[in-house]
Amino acid sequence: MFEVGSSRSLLLGIAGGTGSGKTTLAGKIREALGEGSTLISHDWYYLDRTGYTPAEREAINYDEPAALDNALLGQHLDELRRSNAVECPRYDFTTHTRCAATVTTPARHVIVVEGILLFAVPELRDRFDLRLFVDTADDIRLLRRIRRDTVDRGRDLYSVEQQYYGTVRPMHLQHVAPSKQHAHLVVPEGGENAQALDVIVGRLRYLLDGV
Repeated sequence: MFEVGSSRSLLLGIAGGTGSGKTTLAGKIREALGEGSTLISHDWYYLDRTGYTPAEREAINYDEPAALDNALLGQHLDELRRSNAVECPRYDFTTHTRCAATVTTPARHVIVVEGILLFAVPELRDRFDLRLFVDTADDIRLLRRIRRDTVDRGRDLYSVEQQYYGTVRPMHLQHVAPSKQHAHLVVPEGGENAQALDVIVGRLRYLLDGV
């Protein structure tokens, strides 16, 4: 099904709504494959807002495809497919700016990429050999989003609510949910779906055994 080897890496894309469990699924696949894979997050590629005032940063819609440097991610995927390591950006969500330090990402046989909007961007979507969409109930996703933004990112509940109603939910309906049709496989509950994880990892290990 796929050509996997030193001259061509398999690009695996994992998309889904906020809080769906796609990051957990991506991490478990990466862990299961060990040194045969590497993991990239689309979130690392948010555009740098250095020079913007705090008010201007707060007014930006971070839940649409244009908020990310999709061209740079596309270039990096092409380099990784050619077995070249890349320097991925790092993003500070508290300041909406790009960090000076980068993440050295080596080329591996399987490149796992996760992100909400991966399949909503045609030039990214078409690069993936295998596309997984994580489908999780809206109420569960919302609770996970609230916990992440308040606990991990230090935001208050009011700002989380404003962003959810202002951009997260409408952008999900406009961009994320429709992108599900481009998936090769739909995975309910993401990383919590042990049976689906076993099937996906088993197939990838089978391919790696032939390298």
